[in-house]
Amino acid sequence: MKRILITFAFLAALGARGQNNTSYWQQHVDYNMNVDMNVKNFQYTGDQELVYTNNSPDTLKRVFYHLYFNAFQPGSEMDVRSRTINDPDGRVADRISKLSPSQQGYLKVNALTQNGKPLQYEEVGTVLEVELAEPILPGEKTTFNMKFAGQVPEQIRRSGRNSSEGVALSMVQWFPKMAEYDFQGWHADPYIAREFHGVWGDFDVKLSIDKKYTVGATGVLQNANDIGHGYEDEGVKVNSSKGDKHTWHFKAEMVHDFAWAADPDYIHDKRTAADGTVLHFLYKDKSSIKQNWKDLQPKTEELLLFFNEHIGPYPWPQYSVVQGGDGGMEYAMLTLITGERKFGSLVGVTAHEFAHAWFQHLLATNESKHEWMDEGFTSYISSLAMNEVMGGNEENPHAGSYNSYGRLATSGIEQPQTTHADRYNYNVAYGATAYSKGEVFMAQLGYIIGKENLQKTLKKYYNDWKFKHPTPNDFIRVAEKVSGAELDWYLMDWTQTTNTIDYGVKEVTKGASGTKVTLERIGLMPMPVEVSVTYKDGTSEEVYIPLQMMRWEKPAEEGVERTVKDDWAWAYPTYTFTLDKPQSEIETIEIDSSQLMADINRDNNVYTNE
Repeated sequence: MKRILITFAFLAALGARGQNNTSYWQQHVDYNMNVDMNVKNFQYTGDQELVYTNNSPDTLKRVFYHLYFNAFQPGSEMDVRSRTINDPDGRVADRISKLSPSQQGYLKVNALTQNGKPLQYEEVGTVLEVELAEPILPGEKTTFNMKFAGQVPEQIRRSGRNSSEGVALSMVQWFPKMAEYDFQGWHADPYIAREFHGVWGDFDVKLSIDKKYTVGATGVLQNANDIGHGYEDEGVKVNSSKGDKHTWHFKAEMVHDFAWAADPDYIHDKRTAADGTVLHFLYKDKSSIKQNWKDLQPKTEELLLFFNEHIGPYPWPQYSVVQGGDGGMEYAMLTLITGERKFGSLVGVTAHEFAHAWFQHLLATNESKHEWMDEGFTSYISSLAMNEVMGGNEENPHAGSYNSYGRLATSGIEQPQTTHADRYNYNVAYGATAYSKGEVFMAQLGYIIGKENLQKTLKKYYNDWKFKHPTPNDFIRVAEKVSGAELDWYLMDWTQTTNTIDYGVKEVTKGASGTKVTLERIGLMPMPVEVSVTYKDGTSEEVYIPLQMMRWEKPAEEGVERTVKDDWAWAYPTYTFTLDKPQSEIETIEIDSSQLMADINRDNNVYTNE
């Protein structure tokens, strides 16, 4: 079942169309790496063969590699940015500036050739700028061979050695990684502790490390019966490697990153889920956390099955949940999470990071430009998953994100969601924008087009864009095709501006026959409006006012009777409609009783007849 991923990835890529209104294309890379790690001084050497396929219509005369570990040096962009931003991340703060040479990280390229020809290159912070010996023409392949050396920094942000929980090695952003080139050009962003964008491809990695260490990594271990450490088949005798090291051999197909972690005291558990996915759990041998990590395992399977059902099937053969890093961070087929947590928190962070396997490692948006898509969509689906898996039974599991967005929208420090992830004035504004406002984008879309249409949109988005790099426009076009609604206004106002939603009940008066209700639009952002009317005799009615620019009406939910009024054109600040019953019989009139519309001032949403 898991072997279908390569064929459908490439067949689907041929027919898709992207935001640039041309036939969709994406680059491809095949990495073959041999790495030797010294666990005494935390230095490593490697050689890398990279076969690069130029599927673009452009001739490439240069390429760029990311050298992420260079960020962990005093004076780096990450260091200076952390010390000058208004509200530094406490995990970084000024710690980089205080690292000694033996504590710092680095990633150096010692030799680089293209098809055997030496290349000229320059290391510029966390980016390697490379002039090609010969251009790569459209449709051509070229082979780069590289020798590199690195030093693992003290664990500060995501990567590093000797984490606060005692994990020896959290090896993420650890190798020279080819930058992405797409319809917008090169994305050789410096690493300033934010988000990532990578090229799809296959990885073949051999890692030599002290044989006492257990490794968790992206991909499938090819020599499990030689290595042991809990990876071997049950009942198989393990052949011990000669010398002091094991060479771990991993292969990963159709991923855009490769990560690993290692520790001499890891416990390694395996669980095969109902869909055939092998789940690996690696965590420190500490009595205080063992039971939580054991209890996490069936919950992780439940999460997997939930995401399979509500988004689409997980396509890779394995997934690893590994204690490491400094919080929670997703990588291909693997997440690093801190493990010394209460059980609910452990499940919660696993739910979020596992959901990233879909919204980032399968539907691979450019996180630096569209961070709200991967973080927000992930937050949306993981909130639903946690509500079910942990038995929350909350009517609106997204309420926390609505509240967080409301604080952001009235804070005076909000920037549009189109802001590059590195360009926020405040870390807190970045977090609320990417996670909370991103989650509200999705939940509110359900208010706009209906829950059933939203569910269909998610599944079609998965089917149309898996193993690709979708943009915001690609997603909203899927929602339009599923629902029939015009939704460009929603994408524009919500993500490209800081316009807010604020509708109120302005006036309720006696009409010639019945009751006249006047609503007002106070905020700049348009929305369709739903009104709930409750009468003193205990009856109620629902009123739906379509937004004219949507050119569409949301279907009524099953079992709900409603009255559909004339469209409300956005430019008109007020809108009046009539209720058949007299004002004296009205108890309340409420705009958006579902509270799924992100109205920043609900004080004016309710009229009460006193």
